[in-house]
Amino acid sequence: MKLPVGLLVVLALCNAIEVNGGSNLQCDNKLTLQPRPHSVSILEFGAVGDGKTLNTIALQNAVFYLKSFADKGGAQLYVPPGRWLTGSFNLTSHLTLFLEKGAVILGSQDPSHWDIVEPLPSYGRGIELPGGRYRSLVNGYMLHDVVITGDNGTIDGQGSVWWEWFTSHSLNYTRPHLVEFVSSQDVHVSNITFLHAPAYNIHTVYCSNVHIHNITAYAPPRSPYTVGIVPDSSNNVCIEDCNVSMGHDAIALKSGWDEYGIAYGRPTINVHIRSVRLQSSTGASLAFGSEMSGGISNVHVEHVRLYNSLSGIEFRTTRGRGGYIKKIIISDADLLNVNTAFAAIGDYGYHPDEKFDPNALPTIKKITLQNIIGRKISLAGNFTGISQSPFTSICISNVSLSINPASSISWTCSNVSGYSESVSPEPCEDLNNANTSSSCLSILMKSTDRAATAIL
Repeated sequence: MKLPVGLLVVLALCNAIEVNGGSNLQCDNKLTLQPRPHSVSILEFGAVGDGKTLNTIALQNAVFYLKSFADKGGAQLYVPPGRWLTGSFNLTSHLTLFLEKGAVILGSQDPSHWDIVEPLPSYGRGIELPGGRYRSLVNGYMLHDVVITGDNGTIDGQGSVWWEWFTSHSLNYTRPHLVEFVSSQDVHVSNITFLHAPAYNIHTVYCSNVHIHNITAYAPPRSPYTVGIVPDSSNNVCIEDCNVSMGHDAIALKSGWDEYGIAYGRPTINVHIRSVRLQSSTGASLAFGSEMSGGISNVHVEHVRLYNSLSGIEFRTTRGRGGYIKKIIISDADLLNVNTAFAAIGDYGYHPDEKFDPNALPTIKKITLQNIIGRKISLAGNFTGISQSPFTSICISNVSLSINPASSISWTCSNVSGYSESVSPEPCEDLNNANTSSSCLSILMKSTDRAATAIL
């Protein structure tokens, strides 16, 4: 069955990526999606949207066919309304995967339909188990100009069986994600709903120029270690206008694990997150690490709502990680019903093997938290640094948190130094260090100047 050519042309709204603008903040760069000159439907390759027929081969054949248009302006693969069951499949460069309203790509619950692949070099093994890992449902490797978008179509991982296998220790390999791009450039994901991921929803690793816009991602509170969006050893990333509710972390920035991440040496840098709603049942609404051995820096987060979460904003690391988390600015945040508003933890997580270097001490510094309000908060802050490598230049200003009456303590601090101004409740003495005030004031002034420049 073929769709009319005229309809396919109308549907081919998305699309080659063009980014213009000189702003230092990624989401301020103007991004336009140019129409693809060619479009085909998965129906033309024998796909059946009954929720039962396996469509992996149909999708693979469609993508293979569309490769021939890479040097002709690219092409669009159209997914019409229906329930399209599939195993893992790969995309190609200069391609748009367009999911129409009512279209649902369903991940197979048969693990044999998910390929096994080698671990990522910056991790050295699967994140959950030694050895390989299951390939993600939708994949891109070494691609350029690739788009996943639609009219609020859905990608549903049907992850409940994976959660049960994980909890019962029945798996031999690390769980798959819904979407993963590796070593790719100019990646755009928008206007899609992600449901029930086996593990992560969107994982971009070793990628550049990533724009994630107007997506919804959901997994139930009981889903073990499900994570929403994970920029990993990637640069120039924009995440905006998203609604993410997860069993574990909503957004987690990473950059490799211990000696493998140190050796690979690719940081996550230049990330802009704004206008997002984040909820986390057992983790953090916004997490940094704990796999951060390649470094995380130059991250600007603004106009965010964090709600019904165990932790609001959390920086994680441990001895043996190496790397750094620095030059982070988080402003204009609204927290509601969050157990711990802010945390920086120096003994979080475990190691991939016994080869890690215990003397590889991580650095956490130049963290700015400003213009934040919170209601129904149990603990304002838990800052627990490392004695051999204290967390420094933690700068907190214009923060007002309403602490639950039952809470007996507001702040916990050790091996940390910083400066605070106009913060309620009053932080611990370690965060009122006069020797740090000058560096913090300099950071705050620079962030204010940058925000003013963005407005102009």
